[in-house]
Amino acid sequence: QVQLVESGGGLVQPGGSLRLSCAASGNIFNLNAINSMGWYRQAPGKQRESVAIITRVGAPNYADSVKGRFTVTRVSAKNTVYLQMNSLKPEDTAVYYCHMMSAGLSFWGQGTQVTVSS
Repeated sequence: QVQLVESGGGLVQPGGSLRLSCAASGNIFNLNAINSMGWYRQAPGKQRESVAIITRVGAPNYADSVKGRFTVTRVSAKNTVYLQMNSLKPEDTAVYYCHMMSAGLSFWGQGTQVTVSS
């Protein structure tokens, strides 16, 4: 079993920044076999979408809507992934979910709310 715990969400004004964190814990086998970690988001009434994913070898992939504004990083020793969000827009408002792929299994966090509003 793996637990993913997100933190760092909140209310921010347009143009502001937030840094999300996701710490993975639990089954040692899965923590040592991580294929990718990253972030998805879901706004009310909309489909969940991929935001930023980083692979085992450190290659990041970003949604076009966040490219140039968001940065995903991972600290392997801490089993933690971060999402630095800059130049935030109201359209970024959503629940952000941490996700991990490990040993062919998919794991999800509970989500953290990000609200971008004046």
